[in-house]
Amino acid sequence: MDQSKVPAPPAADAQLHFLDYWRVIRIRKAIIITVFLITAIIATAVTFILPESYASTARIKVEQNGSVVPDMNNAPAATMTGFDPYFIQTTFEIMQSQVVLSNVIATLDLNNKWGKKYNNGETLKTTETMTILKGNMVLTPVRNTKLIAITVYSDDAKEAALIANALADSYRDYRIQTWKQETDSGLKVLDDEYAQKQEQIQILQTNVDELRRTLGIIDTPSSTSYSPTLSEDQMRQLNSQRIEDERAYTKDSSQLNELKAYDDKKLRDVLPSVVGDSQLEDLVNKLHDAEQRFAVDTNDYSLTNVVVLRVQSELDTLNQQIDARVIGSMAGIASKVNSEKAALEEITKEVDDAKSQDLVNSAKNQPYYNAKIQLDQLRDQQRMFYARIDAQRIDSVIPKTSMVQLTDPAEPGKTPVRPNKPLNIGLGIVFGLIMGIGLAFFIEYLDTSVKTIDDVERIFQAPVLGVIPQNIGYLLEEGPESKNAEAYRVLRTNLMFSRRNEKFNTIVIVSAGAGEGKSTTTLNLSTVFAQAGNRVLIVDSDLRRPTLHKLFKVPNNLGLTNYLLKQNGVAEVVQTTPVPNLDFMPSGKLPNSSMGILGSEQMKEMINELKQRYDFIFFDSPPILGVSDASVLASEVDLVMQVIQYRRYPQPMTIRAKQMIEKVGGNFVGIVLNNINMSQDEGYYYYSGYYHDYYYSRNPDEQEAETKAKAPGGDDSEPSIKQKY
Repeated sequence: MDQSKVPAPPAADAQLHFLDYWRVIRIRKAIIITVFLITAIIATAVTFILPESYASTARIKVEQNGSVVPDMNNAPAATMTGFDPYFIQTTFEIMQSQVVLSNVIATLDLNNKWGKKYNNGETLKTTETMTILKGNMVLTPVRNTKLIAITVYSDDAKEAALIANALADSYRDYRIQTWKQETDSGLKVLDDEYAQKQEQIQILQTNVDELRRTLGIIDTPSSTSYSPTLSEDQMRQLNSQRIEDERAYTKDSSQLNELKAYDDKKLRDVLPSVVGDSQLEDLVNKLHDAEQRFAVDTNDYSLTNVVVLRVQSELDTLNQQIDARVIGSMAGIASKVNSEKAALEEITKEVDDAKSQDLVNSAKNQPYYNAKIQLDQLRDQQRMFYARIDAQRIDSVIPKTSMVQLTDPAEPGKTPVRPNKPLNIGLGIVFGLIMGIGLAFFIEYLDTSVKTIDDVERIFQAPVLGVIPQNIGYLLEEGPESKNAEAYRVLRTNLMFSRRNEKFNTIVIVSAGAGEGKSTTTLNLSTVFAQAGNRVLIVDSDLRRPTLHKLFKVPNNLGLTNYLLKQNGVAEVVQTTPVPNLDFMPSGKLPNSSMGILGSEQMKEMINELKQRYDFIFFDSPPILGVSDASVLASEVDLVMQVIQYRRYPQPMTIRAKQMIEKVGGNFVGIVLNNINMSQDEGYYYYSGYYHDYYYSRNPDEQEAETKAKAPGGDDSEPSIKQKY
C-alpha cells in the first residue's frame, strides 16, 4: 500500500484576532449573562438594603503657627512662619486625634445618643464613640487653597451638620489653646534670657569703666575706637604735602644731574632756559657776537692789531662773567635741591612718628575699645529683645481666630447621599459585565479542546476536509435534497481530491474518543457517495459497540465476524439499503475468543475482494484510544480520516489519536470537524451556511430552471470527478 502522506498546509498564525475574542463572547454568552445578572441583582439588592445617610460639610481655613521664640539675629518680627509640606496631613491627624474628638463627643453627648442608637441603650465608651465618629467623617483638602472640607455622614441630617460644625469649633479651640500655651512658654523663655542679658551688660559696663580708669583714656560716649595723634584731615594734608615735596625734589634733582652731565659750552647754552636767567642769556648772546667779530677781524687784521686785541679783551671779559654766572646758577640749583630734600625728610619723619605713636597707643587701648564695642552690641540686642518681648506680649492677648476660620458652616442635607443608588447599580452592572467576560475567557483558557480550523491546522499540521454543522440528522432518512447534505458533499469533494491514487478506495473513519460522530459521518458520507452514482459499501467494524445496523434497521446476526471466521461468504453478509448503490455489512456477533480478528489474514483478503466489487468501502471503527481495532484498520485500509468533535475532548487526546494513526502506518488524509454551532461560531459559516442561504432560499421555479440548465447527471461537480477517477 502506498503510504505517502497528504502534505499539510503551513501552520496558521496563533495570534488572536478581534473576531476570536468576539467568538469567545458569543460562545460563552450564557456564563457572561448569568454572572452579569447575578452581580447586577446583588448590587441592586445591597444598594436598596443599605440604610440611607445624609452628609453635611463645613469648610475651614487654616493657617500655620508662627515661631514663638524667633531667631534674634535675622527675624524682623515677633513671629515667623515657613512652608511646611506636611502641614495639611498633620492637620488631618490632629482633627482625628483624641484631644479634638473627645471634646466633640463631650459637647454633643454622643456617648449617650449613639449608645441608644447603636448599643441597645447602653452608654458607649469614648473610644468606641471615637471609632464610629472616625468612620463617619471625611477630611478633604481644597486644592491649591488653605481650605479643608469636613464632611460628616449620619442617618440624621441635623446631627451630621451639628457634628461637622462641632469638629471645626473643637479644632479651632485646640489651636487657640495650643497657641496660648506655646506663647506663655515662649514669653517665659524670653524673660529669662532678657534677665541674663541684663546681668551680662552690668558686668561688661563695670569692666569698661575699670579699663578707662586704668589706661587713663579720655573718651566720648560715641567713640568706639582709639583716636589717632593726627586727625584724618591732618594726616591727609601731610601725605599730600609729602607727595608734592617728593615730586619737586625728584624733578629738581633729576634736572641738576642732567646739567652736571653737560660740558661748559653746552651748559652755557642750556642753563639760561632752565633757570630763567636773562642776564646770563644776554652775556651768552654778547659772547656769540664778539666771537663773530673776532672771526671777521682776524681775517682782515693780524692778531696784534689794536682792533683784534680789543675784541679779544672783550671776549675774555665776557667769558669770565659767564663762568661766574654759571657757577652761581648751578650753586643755586644745588641749594634748592638740598633744601627740598631736607623738607621731604622732615615731613616723612613726622608722618612715620605719628603712625608709630598711633600703633603703640592703639595696642595699649585696644582692650578698652573692644570691651566697649561688645557692650554696645549687647545693649543693641537687649533693645531689640525688649521690643520683641513687648510685641509678643501684646500678640499673646489678641485672640488668634485667624489661625482657624469657619468659612462655610455645615447645613443639614436635604437628600440622602448614601447609598448612591445610580452609582452603585452602575458599578454593579459594569463589574458584573467585567466579571462575566473575565470568567468566560478564563474558562476558554482552561478549555484545551479543538475550537477552530486554525487550531487544527496549527496543532495537527493536517488539512480540514470538512466542517459538519450541529444537529445534522441522517441523510438516509432526510433524502438527497436535504439541506444538510451539502456539508458532506464538500467533505466528499475534498476527500476525492486528497487521494494520491485513484485506486485508494478503502476508507476508515476514526476518532479519539466515543461520541464524536464518526458513525454518523461514515453513514452520511457513504450516502453522499452513493447518491453521486458510486457503488459504496459500509462495513461496521466496531465489533464491540456496533450501531449502524440500528440506523439501517436491519438485524446484526450475520456480518463481518461471520465472514472473518469463515462461516459465511461476502454475498451472504452484505445487505442492501434503501439508498441506491449503497450496501451495508453489519458487524455480526463477536465471540469472546476472537478479539484480534480484525488483524487476521482473512480480513486482508476480504478488503482486497471488496475493492474489486465496490467503488468505495467505508469502515466504521471504535475509538482509536479505546481499543486496538481502530489502529489495525488504519494500517490495513488505503485512507484514514479522523473525526474531531467541536469542543469535546482536550487537544492532547486528539493529537495522541493522530500520532497512533501515523505510528501504525496509516495514510492520514485529513480531519473532519463535527458538531459545529454555526449560530455561535460565525467563522464556520462559509463552510456550510452559505450553501443553505444560496441554494435553499430560492423559490422552486428558480431551482427547477437552474436544474434544467445543468448537464444531465445532477451534480455539477460529478462529471469532473467521474472523468478524473
